[in-house]
Amino acid sequence: MSADSAPAVPATPRCGMVYLVGAGPGPADLLTVRALNRLQTADVLVYDRLIEPEVLALAPAQALRIYAGKASGDHVMPQAQIHAVLIEQARAGHRVVRLKGGDPQLFGRGGEEVQALQEAGIAFEVVPGISAANGCAATAGIPLTHRNMAHSCSFLPGHLADEHTTLDWAALAKPGQTRVFYMGVARLASIAQHLIEHGLPPDTPAAIVYDGARPQQWVLACGLSALVRQVPERELRPGLLIVGDTVALSPHFRPSGLL
Repeated sequence: MSADSAPAVPATPRCGMVYLVGAGPGPADLLTVRALNRLQTADVLVYDRLIEPEVLALAPAQALRIYAGKASGDHVMPQAQIHAVLIEQARAGHRVVRLKGGDPQLFGRGGEEVQALQEAGIAFEVVPGISAANGCAATAGIPLTHRNMAHSCSFLPGHLADEHTTLDWAALAKPGQTRVFYMGVARLASIAQHLIEHGLPPDTPAAIVYDGARPQQWVLACGLSALVRQVPERELRPGLLIVGDTVALSPHFRPSGLL
């Protein structure tokens, strides 16, 4: 049989790749150069709720956009389904960008998605981003560490304040540290109660940063007990809670309260 008459061999499907990209705390100019590159070459974009439109606009116009946002008690797409979408799109040969606010591996379920991709044999890359903690603290004028005031910093999920045995409150109440509670505003009263009961002074500087790093950013900063009195119970607006002496360095800080 001549070469010209040889039967055609089906092409092996090209396997794509998934990029877990941190979009930073909001504005497009806080993206890393690598994050921008991955966005601009995406075939598929799977993005979260707090991604700004100006960031989404950086992806090619023809890229498929899939919304996978989550709010408290309202998940458009369950996590298992997100895993399935990433794997399906990559197996179809696409360059898939999984775009997350802040950093994908800091309370962003990036670790879970990496596990799913590894188990499925899908190539991936993690592109770190400026975390919400870094971005919000910086734009609010709050250093997370300080040689004379805070030698360590803890990042904590606010919802664990409802579970009495989950966090080591005695350790968190010790001086010389900064505590950052993600989505901690709705549990502010509970967080404050636990910390104060374990020895943290009630007038310890504390702040809530709403819409951090964005033009509409709003910062409330005062003593912890005073802050509790000024934030409505079960406040549902997303915000970052920062507790520690370095909050007093913020230009927004008012020791006795804001009202």
